[in-house]
Amino acid sequence: MEFEGTVWSVLPVVKGTSARGEWVKQEVVFEQPGEFSRKVCVSFWGDRAQEAGALQKGETVSVSANVESREYNGRWFTEVRAWRIARKAAQPQAPASDGLPPLDAFAPEDAAPSSGAAEVDDLPF
Repeated sequence: MEFEGTVWSVLPVVKGTSARGEWVKQEVVFEQPGEFSRKVCVSFWGDRAQEAGALQKGETVSVSANVESREYNGRWFTEVRAWRIARKAAQPQAPASDGLPPLDAFAPEDAAPSSGAAEVDDLPF
């Protein structure tokens, strides 16, 4: 499964020891854009945990993961395990346009008339 999401939260690192040795897990919650945005908690194990721990809130990434469910004591638990993460290049945001031309589009006004020239008064009153 592949999806693109925005980092919503980076959870604390979890470490432990099993029969096979020490392990490290980093969980990251991603928000998927849409009409009704959804959040997905993804687990990063081993070497990927360090890479996932460097993610910053608000960063957009592409995640490749496997979804697996298992039964324990009559209950089912689902885990999303990532095996690849790719950061999206930051795209420059265009300034918001309100329909007005930029301020520097207008020519600067001429300096005040010199003292020797006659002052022009074009007001109708």
